[in-house]
Amino acid sequence: MAPRKRAGREKKTGVRGGPLGAGAPDGRPVGRRATGGGLRGANAGAEISFEAVLCTPRAEPGRRVSWAFLVLPHGASAQLPSRGQVAVAGAVSGRRFRTTLEPDGRGGHWMKVGRALRLGAGVAAGDVVHVQMTARTSEPEPRVPGDLRRALGAAGARVRAAWADITPAARRDFVHWITSPKREETRAKRVEATCDMLAKGKRRPCCFDRSGMYSASLSCPEAEGARG
Repeated sequence: MAPRKRAGREKKTGVRGGPLGAGAPDGRPVGRRATGGGLRGANAGAEISFEAVLCTPRAEPGRRVSWAFLVLPHGASAQLPSRGQVAVAGAVSGRRFRTTLEPDGRGGHWMKVGRALRLGAGVAAGDVVHVQMTARTSEPEPRVPGDLRRALGAAGARVRAAWADITPAARRDFVHWITSPKREETRAKRVEATCDMLAKGKRRPCCFDRSGMYSASLSCPEAEGARG
């Protein structure tokens, strides 16, 4: 079924967007045009506008998900300052938001659209939505997962002081490094390794591929109905 386009949204929001393609070879929705251009990060801080299809992630049998997601067109993603996680602020069909974009493992980004944002914007899965966003100049504090919080609490004062001393972006990298593996054993080892690195004065996780392009460790969700 072809994506639905909300009538009147473009005039209301003033967002300029390009036409959409049928999708990538693996079924991921992609846009063909976004305003602006140039080298990655060349327009960091400038507003980026584009259109994208709002998708429902494929869920396991018997499970339902309340959130949706969209994949940034290549031209929009190329204007961001990093191929890794990027904190942004903007609007979806006129509804304001703040979030962190996730890397798709291909040099691009995807964005989770929660139920509150989706309902507030008056959009549904399958709609073509107008998006405008700007990379935030200040890095927000990441949400520290419980296993890391417990490990830091059990560690010595030196480790806790090191954690408090690094930048929010560095704390985000550690959290992302810990939460990205699928296996619980790998995650547990990374929690332990994080405390060890902090104790040794290291301020970033060693050899972490933030984009997922080289380690094949990161990807965007698979859309419901995508071709296998």
